[in-house]
Amino acid sequence: MSPAERRFDERLYEQVCFACGRHNSIGLRLTFAPIEVDGRAGVEARYEPREQDQGFPGVVHGGILVTLLDEAMAWALFAHHNSLGVTAKMETRYRQQVSHERPLTVRGYIERARGRRVEVAAELLDESGGVLVESSALFLVLPDEQTTELLGAIGWSDIWAEGGPLLGR
Repeated sequence: MSPAERRFDERLYEQVCFACGRHNSIGLRLTFAPIEVDGRAGVEARYEPREQDQGFPGVVHGGILVTLLDEAMAWALFAHHNSLGVTAKMETRYRQQVSHERPLTVRGYIERARGRRVEVAAELLDESGGVLVESSALFLVLPDEQTTELLGAIGWSDIWAEGGPLLGR
């Protein structure tokens, strides 16, 4: 099955995560899709900035931008390693000011994996595909015991028992 035909299990969004949960009234409510760009497997989501996402007038707050990037990298890890992990280190480069009046696309990719250490990257794009913000990070895959506990706490145990977050693998 091609990346374009695969999708995430919709039950993943039935939780309260600030970035992707449907049950967070103030959250960003991101929904991701698997993608392939220039031979790199990754994930992508669209985001329509809200007025309350502003830092300075008319500009999306840097913390919101970092949240978008961090979440894309986490979903790339879910999709391509069938694993849960945590951000250990993250570096962000702000290339341009980001207006709260235009839709954004956020993409995340796996760069390299060595054991529990997974290097990931993400970019935030404007409507024409221009890079506004980019980030790289080191994620640590959670040990099995922690993963089992966390999957139960967020209601994802059945999803992982059925093969993980990505349908049509």
